[in-house]
Amino acid sequence: MQQGANTINQMKTKIIARIFFIVCYRVLLVVVLHIKFYIAIVLFKLFFVKRIVASNKLKIINDPVYGFVKIPFDLIFDLLQHRYFQRLRGIKQLGLTSMVYPGAMHNRFQHAVGAMHLMGQAVSVLRSKGVDITEEESKAVHMAILLHDIGHGPFSHVLEHSVVGGVSHEEISVMFMERLNVAFDRQLDLAIQIFKNSYSKKFLHQLVSSQLDMDRLDYLRRDSFFTGVTEGTIGSDRIIKMLHVFNDQLVVESKGIYSIEKFLIARRLMYWQVYLHKTAVVAETILVSVLKRAKYLSHRGERLFATPHLSFFLENDICGEDFKRDVGVLDKFSLLDDGDIMSAIKIWTQHDDFVLSTLSKAIMNRDLFHIELQKEPFDKRRTKRIEKKVSEELGLHNEEVAYFVNTKSIQNHAYSLTDEKINILFSGGVLKDISKASDILNVSVLSKNVRKNVLIYPKSIRNWAQEV
Repeated sequence: MQQGANTINQMKTKIIARIFFIVCYRVLLVVVLHIKFYIAIVLFKLFFVKRIVASNKLKIINDPVYGFVKIPFDLIFDLLQHRYFQRLRGIKQLGLTSMVYPGAMHNRFQHAVGAMHLMGQAVSVLRSKGVDITEEESKAVHMAILLHDIGHGPFSHVLEHSVVGGVSHEEISVMFMERLNVAFDRQLDLAIQIFKNSYSKKFLHQLVSSQLDMDRLDYLRRDSFFTGVTEGTIGSDRIIKMLHVFNDQLVVESKGIYSIEKFLIARRLMYWQVYLHKTAVVAETILVSVLKRAKYLSHRGERLFATPHLSFFLENDICGEDFKRDVGVLDKFSLLDDGDIMSAIKIWTQHDDFVLSTLSKAIMNRDLFHIELQKEPFDKRRTKRIEKKVSEELGLHNEEVAYFVNTKSIQNHAYSLTDEKINILFSGGVLKDISKASDILNVSVLSKNVRKNVLIYPKSIRNWAQEV
């Protein structure tokens, strides 16, 4: 009996042990499977999802001028998405030129993307001709042209003449690039070198900034498209196809000489028909006067309606040194766009100050001043009489007349003989400046500086002024 009981107990123990083993094995199996599944998910996220996200950055932008524009590098996408660059959507490429050409509503964001697209074409063409451009250099020169205008303020050059002094938009562009370089772990080092012309391959800088850079090729074609001024149409594709590098210089093969001639003529026509159109000159002059008056009133303690960042620049005399000394200045500048200016001007039309409200209404209602243009300087005695008449008509103090009567000069030359030249490459390695290589007189004429003197005053005295 005792022996039988022991046998039964042993069998129970074995069964329990086997059951325990099976349970432990299955639990362990489940744990191992879960661990494997977790590791698989982590690896999937680490390798596959990351690649999918990265490849998703190589998007396509539908551009009205070039069609589909590809974003060539992940970092380019990240720069496009950065708020510094997105700000360019709010800055019109041609400022107040839309008062003349209603279609000119395109912005600096579009121009920068277009210039980047042309840079991609130029790099491909040069590589196909045996020019050594590494992948890092390609990425850097794409970034340099993309960010070349990032330092522009509202209405482009208006702030440089009214609110911010002693610093150009190119200098501010470098400041933005250096700030972005820190944010992106110094991946913009080479791009900044190329932009500042401190990199060994000089032709890369010439693609970004020269008399035949991707900036000019895009803005001529784009501005022509949006204004409808067909005289500015250029064959940018043909010009880029003719590019080459000779002795580290960007050159144009002799087959492209006629395209360059047309490019220079188009540039001349666009300047006098669009960029320096008399109405655009008047509108910009009044806008500068508005901001100068607002700054004057702010310095006297007037609390003008304005966004906080615009108020900062109105209330303080900001110059280039302030940008370098105080990082907060660039932060405030990065918040400014055309909307800050126009929203303030809309409110200023109701301000008690006669000068500020009158000038603001002139902008908002497109009730602009009269302009006279001539080659010779205006007679100073006549100008003084006009100033006196305006003062009497509008009841102005002597120091206020300058807001309503302006004399200045505007000038342009389509091609400079003193800057880096556009060189034409002939067979046998012979280089000639376009002004000497061209068989038409137009190019040498286009190199001459054309200056026009301008006199601007209210339309209310136009008839009287023309009789003086």
